Amino acid sequence: MRAYVFINTKPGASEEVVKRIKSCVKEVVQADSIYGRFDAVVIIETPNLENINEILYKVIEKDPNIIHTETSLAL
Repeated sequence: MRAYVFINTKPGASEEVVKRIKSCVKEVVQADSIYGRFDAVVIIETPNLENINEILYKVIEKDPNIIHTETSLAL
């Protein structure tokens, strides 16, 4: 299962957030700071939805520099 996680960070924190997620989450396929509506995008691949849920709530959303996330699941 693949998830695209779009992230809004505190100003100037997107590079730090991306580096931390890449180093903490082995399921990350790609993570980049981006321009536009969101500050970063992270692509995660896991065998099931439960693993994605665990990564989102126990790792990504615990980061104090992350303001908001929006996740899209690939079909």
